Amino acid sequence: MHSQGRSAPHCQAQIAPASRAQHRLGRIARSHPHSERGDRRVKRRYLTLASGAVFEGWAFGADLETVGELVFTTGMTGYIETLTDPSYFGQIVVQTFPLIGNYGIIEEDFEGRSLLRGYVVREWCDAPSNFRCQYDLDTFLRARNIPGLWGVDTREITRTLREEGVMNALISDAPPQDLSSIRAYRIQDAVHCACTREKAIFPAKEEQYRVALIDYGAKQNIVCELNARGCSVEEFPCDTPAQAILQGGYDGVMLSNGPGDPADNPFEIEQIRALMGKLPVFGICLGHQMMALSQGGETIKLKYGHRGGNQPVRDLQGTRTYITSQNHGYAVKTAGEAGILRYENANDHTCEGVDYPDLNAFSVQFHPEACSGPHDTSFLFDRFVSMMGGARHADA
Repeated sequence: MHSQGRSAPHCQAQIAPASRAQHRLGRIARSHPHSERGDRRVKRRYLTLASGAVFEGWAFGADLETVGELVFTTGMTGYIETLTDPSYFGQIVVQTFPLIGNYGIIEEDFEGRSLLRGYVVREWCDAPSNFRCQYDLDTFLRARNIPGLWGVDTREITRTLREEGVMNALISDAPPQDLSSIRAYRIQDAVHCACTREKAIFPAKEEQYRVALIDYGAKQNIVCELNARGCSVEEFPCDTPAQAILQGGYDGVMLSNGPGDPADNPFEIEQIRALMGKLPVFGICLGHQMMALSQGGETIKLKYGHRGGNQPVRDLQGTRTYITSQNHGYAVKTAGEAGILRYENANDHTCEGVDYPDLNAFSVQFHPEACSGPHDTSFLFDRFVSMMGGARHADA
């Protein structure tokens, strides 16, 4: 499945979660009046922006320094899904909602691997209350080598990013004397670090269709939504050649979300070009952006992106506005001659979806599979299924 003989890039290894016994011990320790958090409160930690601005707070999570692209998300819930969304690869995430962690960590709700570089909150809860809770936020961050910072003014950080744009930042135990290493940081090989390296199969209980999911950093709920509609899903690495998909007898192709600049993936874009027009194709987020590039379109980097569960999107072929979940720093500027703009962001009028009627394909920038976000647009999976109705065993 790995065309071109491309070897897997070196990605930071993920540490397995602590055992259940350790989780129980952790909860007991944190419930004591002289808990670990009380001891950690005396350790200062700093967030230094590439602009030179410094924010002082307290340390939690892993005890290490990290550099990443600083972004903010406006989600009031869903921090578990944020922490496990592969699209945050290489980024330090700031939560604008002031209290994070009150329902703990539940592994069943994970979307994928944790690939973010750091986590910044105003306040975190060390005594979560939830019958499903397995352990707390600090334990999660420590287990995955993710440094955290709390006790900072996240509103001021967010205001800075909105006014100046996203920028690199450093989490450290002392402010640096030199900003050059912060400014030099670049997110590289994002998709190849975020995607699966082996094919995986997720069968539906009552199979009606077979869907090839190209994984650029896919969220688990994409699979869940397809399975719920009778679609067995076969997940492929991002560098799978188009011919392998076309020879597989699939009824449709799903292009997933993922991290980084879509233009950094020329091989993947070429495979998408070869697939469109041969099978029904549905692209989400990064998949949406690369579909546009495959048809001669153009993408741009946004000043501070769209991240959160409250982004309004207008349907240009109707009168409805939907509330959507989004997580992206790039947007489609033009979709090429084959594309017709279908959805736009009601705030900044950027492209949120494209139809390719002559190619039996469509794409959206937002997440119709959103969890724990709004479900306003889950009907798009029904549209995809209906497109496959006449495409069974399509001639490649």
